[in-house]
Amino acid sequence: MQKKQKGLIWFRNDLRVHDNESVTNAVRDNENVIAVYCFEPRQYQQTKYGFKKTEKFRAKFLIESVLVLKKNLKKLNITLFVFYENGENVIPEIVNNNGITSIYLQQEWTSEEKEVLESIKLKVPVLTKFNATYNQFLFHPEDIPFEIQSIPNVFTQFRNKCEKSTNIRPEFTVQPMPQENLGADENEFPTLEKLGFSNFEMDSRTAFPYFGGEDDALKRLQIYFWETKKLSVYKLTRNGLIGSDFSSKFSPWLANGSISAKTIYWEIIKYEKQIEKNESTYWLIFELIWRDYFKYISLKNGNSIFKIGGILDKDYDWKTNKSAVNKWITGNTLEPFVNANMIEIKETGWMSNRGRQNVASHFAKDLLLDWRIGAAYFEAMLIDYDVHSNYGNWMYVSGVGNDPRNRKFNIPLQASNYDGQSKFQNLWLQQKLF
Repeated sequence: MQKKQKGLIWFRNDLRVHDNESVTNAVRDNENVIAVYCFEPRQYQQTKYGFKKTEKFRAKFLIESVLVLKKNLKKLNITLFVFYENGENVIPEIVNNNGITSIYLQQEWTSEEKEVLESIKLKVPVLTKFNATYNQFLFHPEDIPFEIQSIPNVFTQFRNKCEKSTNIRPEFTVQPMPQENLGADENEFPTLEKLGFSNFEMDSRTAFPYFGGEDDALKRLQIYFWETKKLSVYKLTRNGLIGSDFSSKFSPWLANGSISAKTIYWEIIKYEKQIEKNESTYWLIFELIWRDYFKYISLKNGNSIFKIGGILDKDYDWKTNKSAVNKWITGNTLEPFVNANMIEIKETGWMSNRGRQNVASHFAKDLLLDWRIGAAYFEAMLIDYDVHSNYGNWMYVSGVGNDPRNRKFNIPLQASNYDGQSKFQNLWLQQKLF
């Protein structure tokens, strides 16, 4: 008699049910399915640069996201087991105790994630199948017109070829399991306090006043596209600094996988057919391609994205002046526009794309500080931290990445162009007035 197949979905940065290949495959292939998510203690520890890997803003957003995932999986009759423990300690035990035959997960390639996976493989039965899929791209790696090692170092070359020859795959759908599987989760769900933080209320000035999780991601999609039709003016407003609607704000949900790039793409296509197709609707696709590109640069170059010389192996005389770093962090530089942006991220975990480019340029090009320190601070603070985009953008601005022009921002001019009446600077610097 054939044994029942039992599947385990291991969630990391794919915290959704809709358009999730791991969920779809697990339900299709198995008679019993459970799921696991680990709040890994190492993600909340201090790094060599003196910052926590994850600060309170992203931790809160992540807790909200996993709570929603648990609820949505329950609708599929799948139990999500949640732990405050490192994955290599928990998953082998679940596999062994429940007779799991297959593990479903999103394919990751940065070193920390790979080490955890290899450790798990050593601790589970040899016959356990690992079904890893690339579920985080817009252009699937099997479909692009490049071998990974031939990915061009100039974005435009990548974009042009992919747009001409690569079709976006359809979204994955999933049906509920016939019945709930393998018991209930009796673990205590981790709180902010458990992760090492005090509870807090978000600053009312934030440009990202949203909750984590798939439900709010899809709600934001509905509002930004169909209710307000802000998508139609995205290219005109995306460099704004104040308020929630100057840009799409999808990046935090994309970063932890509460929504997929494909879901956004296909909704744009639907919008273009039903409302209008213009430069703004294309520009959001353009930004999704940028996101893909940084993932491919990371996939191609591996740990070089974390090295001081970046992927270009450039030799600059970087400094590590602690006083200068601290003034940048606390918003006490000689540039008011930089200061306003740095106070915003310190108080909310959010900063606009325009702000990020300026503060990073000031850090690396004006202060000549080791760009990796700035990148590590962003890693700690940003709600929408994504390893590939964060380090890709920091390399780009610092002259060790994918910008062939190696530009330096004229920050007073940028402030004049994008905050001409100083509304943004006044919003965040007013607390410094005595």
